Amino acid sequence: MNKYIGHPYQLAGFQEYRLTGGKADGMRMLRVKNGKGLEIEISLDRCADLSQITVNGINMGYFAPCGYVHPAYYDNKGTGFLKSFTAGFLTTCGLTAVGNPCIDDGEELPLHGNISHTPVENYAVTENENHIEITSYIRDASLFSHKLILKRIYSVSKNENHIEMYDEIENISSMTTPVMILYHCNIGYPLLSENANVVIPSLDVTPRNEHAEKDIENCLNMEEPQKDYVEKCYYHNVKENNGIAQCGIYNSDIEKGLVIEYAKETLPYFTEWKMMGEYEYVLGLEPGNCTPDGRDVLRKEGKLMFIEPGEKYKSQLVFKFIENHNKFTEELKCW
Repeated sequence: MNKYIGHPYQLAGFQEYRLTGGKADGMRMLRVKNGKGLEIEISLDRCADLSQITVNGINMGYFAPCGYVHPAYYDNKGTGFLKSFTAGFLTTCGLTAVGNPCIDDGEELPLHGNISHTPVENYAVTENENHIEITSYIRDASLFSHKLILKRIYSVSKNENHIEMYDEIENISSMTTPVMILYHCNIGYPLLSENANVVIPSLDVTPRNEHAEKDIENCLNMEEPQKDYVEKCYYHNVKENNGIAQCGIYNSDIEKGLVIEYAKETLPYFTEWKMMGEYEYVLGLEPGNCTPDGRDVLRKEGKLMFIEPGEKYKSQLVFKFIENHNKFTEELKCW
């Protein structure tokens, strides 16, 4: 025990609280701080996604114009998702649909699926001298349809500004079910600016459409916010080192950076979402087991993954927040 403090949260720990007012009213949030300058907010009513992350008070993610929105306001038709897309540092897309709204196998599917608007069913927090661990369970199930349980674990280091994230999706039904997941990691100002150095060590890059193809040579070059900017998406075949793929961003203006690591075997696709619009200024770094082209397209292309009854699909990501450029380059082993 530290004799200099009265309560552990003076240095590190967690607190649950609720938001009040507007469309956020009643939302449960879990604030975690590690004592090294890393503070995160976990949205317990939105799939335990990472709503906000700061490092020594500096913002890392993008916060969309709608702000916090309770899942009760979710519009699951077409692109209604955008009305409550808080973005935050991480939005989970899935679990049976990702990307464009479509009709697949007779089922009408909304943009990016429903899981990001699904509350945590229960959670637990454990803490020791080295880390704070949050385990949550999110149920994505209905009558006459798929039945999936997402077990999500965050391990927040107290020794360095790192977050390890483990997801396990279990099929608790008797039917084979499509399984789609995309980790919509949203980088925002001031980590993101025209002076940011973005590193995606790719073997090859494919533009999503003709609009993106026209500027493919600048896909990693960030720009100032622009009026009427049209989003550009690129699919990267990211290099791997011993099965681990990496990407990163560093901004010397604030001497802050981020490295994302993930297992490429379970997350073989990587989408870069470049959106340099005024007030809509965000870079998406998005590992997934699919692209955001819609379930119908992936089925036709033979890329749709399935999960069998009783089977578990597992994935893992690590977020490393860095405050030194030399350390940033050292961490990028695949570069």
